[in-house]
Amino acid sequence: MAEAADFQGTSASPARWWLRRAGALLTGAPLLAGLLQLPAAAPAQAASSDAVSVSVDSLSPSAPTDGDTLTVSGTVTNNGKRTVTQAHVGLQVGSPLTSRSAIDSVARHSDEVQGASGSQVGDKYEEKFAKLAPGVAEHFTLSVPVDKLDLGADGVYELGVTLSGQTSARSWDQVLSIRRTFLPWQPSDADTKTKTTFLWPLLSTVHMTAKTGAGDLQTPEFLDDDLAEELAPGGRLAQMVELGKDLDVTWVIDPDLLASVDAMAVGNYRIQAADGTSTPGSRENQAVAKQWLAGLQKAVAGKEVVALPFADPDLASLAHNGTSVTGSLSHLKDATDVAATTVKTVLHVTPSTDFAWPVNGAVDRSIMKVATSAGADRVIARSDSLQETGGLPYTPSAARPVGGGTTAVVADARLSTAFQGDLTKAGTATLAVQRFLAQSLELNEQTDKQRSLLVAPQRMPTASQAQAMAAALKALQGGTWSQPQDLTATSKDKPDPGATTRIPSASAYPSSLRRQQLPRTAYEQIARTQDMLDSFRVILTDQSRVVTPFGRAINREMSTSWRGRGGAAEGYRGGVEAWLDELTDQVKLIDKSETKLSGRSATIPVTVQNNLVQPVGHLVLRLESTMPTRLEIGGKAYSEQRVEISGGHSQSVKFTTSANANGRVAVTAQLYTQDGRAYGDPVTFDVKVTEVTPTVMLVIGGGVLLLVLAGFRMYTHRKRAAARQADEGGPGTAAEGPDEPGNPGAPGDRLTEESDCAAGADGPGQPSDPAPDTAPESPDPSGTGERVDR
Repeated sequence: MAEAADFQGTSASPARWWLRRAGALLTGAPLLAGLLQLPAAAPAQAASSDAVSVSVDSLSPSAPTDGDTLTVSGTVTNNGKRTVTQAHVGLQVGSPLTSRSAIDSVARHSDEVQGASGSQVGDKYEEKFAKLAPGVAEHFTLSVPVDKLDLGADGVYELGVTLSGQTSARSWDQVLSIRRTFLPWQPSDADTKTKTTFLWPLLSTVHMTAKTGAGDLQTPEFLDDDLAEELAPGGRLAQMVELGKDLDVTWVIDPDLLASVDAMAVGNYRIQAADGTSTPGSRENQAVAKQWLAGLQKAVAGKEVVALPFADPDLASLAHNGTSVTGSLSHLKDATDVAATTVKTVLHVTPSTDFAWPVNGAVDRSIMKVATSAGADRVIARSDSLQETGGLPYTPSAARPVGGGTTAVVADARLSTAFQGDLTKAGTATLAVQRFLAQSLELNEQTDKQRSLLVAPQRMPTASQAQAMAAALKALQGGTWSQPQDLTATSKDKPDPGATTRIPSASAYPSSLRRQQLPRTAYEQIARTQDMLDSFRVILTDQSRVVTPFGRAINREMSTSWRGRGGAAEGYRGGVEAWLDELTDQVKLIDKSETKLSGRSATIPVTVQNNLVQPVGHLVLRLESTMPTRLEIGGKAYSEQRVEISGGHSQSVKFTTSANANGRVAVTAQLYTQDGRAYGDPVTFDVKVTEVTPTVMLVIGGGVLLLVLAGFRMYTHRKRAAARQADEGGPGTAAEGPDEPGNPGAPGDRLTEESDCAAGADGPGQPSDPAPDTAPESPDPSGTGERVDR
């Protein structure tokens, strides 16, 4: 009763309570007490595995057959503080794994010492170390004939590489660390082989801008020089081509990548700088681009090539956020139309454009609708999106008819995601290869029915991921349970009747992917850019110089490569829009200051400037009066004239105006395209009108009449003076004394004559009129008429 009361008063479990009671009873038996304490050593054993690690860096052959020798190489590292003595590395072979989920479980717990199972291969195939000092790594290589591994039936075996030894704290031999991997065992050809399609994606991020430089030679401009690094020997894209050329794969290519490399290879290109300027690309990189293209042309010869729409548009983003923006779907159609031409021009092969590939193969009904809107009738999906609901005991074939003449080609999720993550370490890459092969063999073992399966890896594998993919494919294609097949053939194979064909709803789309999508505002900005381009293109005589680079830039704005890079995507769209705005502003009206108008009619010039290198036309210049009752243009409120201007020139367009009243009138000049769209900013200026009234005309007429009369009086006075001189003796009388009365040269008469001259054109202080005998030859003796007109 007391014992029961003690138990009820504790929070310990019954098992732990009885364990404590047993320990108390055995306090006089140290040996037995020690035995009871042995199970408590398990946590220490698990902790020791953290202190000592094993890495399997290579396993060859990856899928051995009869007569092979298995060679396992790797590294053991003592990360703890105690020296490990009598250390030895050996192999442990477990039982065959009977399901794909069992393979996943082993992979998740590949380094856990607890739960290790299997038989140890003999001591003969161990490698021993006298000691492992703290912080020291030792390399090992184990070679074992396959027939010594005691492998039984065909299947996937768990293979463990163990490190055993002793420490000062635990002076008995024990397994200190383990690394589990997989050993596919299919010594002879399988009765039924799985047909496997492996996509080899050749894509990159966006590199080219919309700018093509100035002058007659269009020079492409790149965002940066990163593409050259990817193309150089050892670079990511260089590795993809070098590794893929010897594999039976279906090449999936973004035409934008080919266009970018070709632009770099065939001519001079420039690199955008942070301050908005650009610098020339190097000739070394130009040579690298040429070499890469030549290598790719050889690699794809005789292989199936699938061309994605230009710049790999993000189908999910378009379906979820873009279809409500007018014109967005048309960009997808344009990207699809140009894809085949680009690939054929650069690679000299005819690609298939029948396939669409949403991000990660994630689909819903809206994505399927958008994916097929541009002409593709086959959509690459993935099994974690199009999940099986029919309870099939095996993985069905990839092809699934989903209605409307559309086929979903469903990639296997386990195989497709096998090479994600950091594979720069040899141990991680080797585990990925063995896991891929194990899943493939286990899949083949599910049924004796032949199936066609698809592997669609990540879009842009790193160099290390590509190397692991190639190693796995070489082992698979050299194995005994799989055979390669093109994507087109897989999509046409007979589907499994029990396979699901139900497309998920939009709510099933993964939230992690949805957060990376382009927002609606991105498509609205793209629509604005397209409107600007449509207005600009109609005035150009050579539209291809502008429409082609900007059309491709708009395709790039919708690229899948912007996922997770929202800031960079926004910056790219802004750059395209700003550059187009700068180009359209090269054709504009020149500002005018106030214009003064005197009289009832006059001509007003308006200047149009074209700073583009090509001529422009199809423009209409309209000059409009805001007050036609005061000032008319061409006899009405406004007048229009067609405009055509050569490249790098300006043109002055003249408009006839008529005034009806005095005052200031605002006049607006505006360019329009022939379809009636306003082009550029308007120019508004004031016209100051001074109308000539009848009263003013009478005043001016009276003044002119007075001048004429004064001139006539002067003329008759001179004629009379000349006549008197002739009657009194001619010019010789001028020698008479100046004070003599009646003398024409007397001071009184002379003053009168000088006053008359002062009233004329000569003015005061000017020489007197010429002698009378020369006066008749002058067309205007008074000289006053012409000066008044001026």
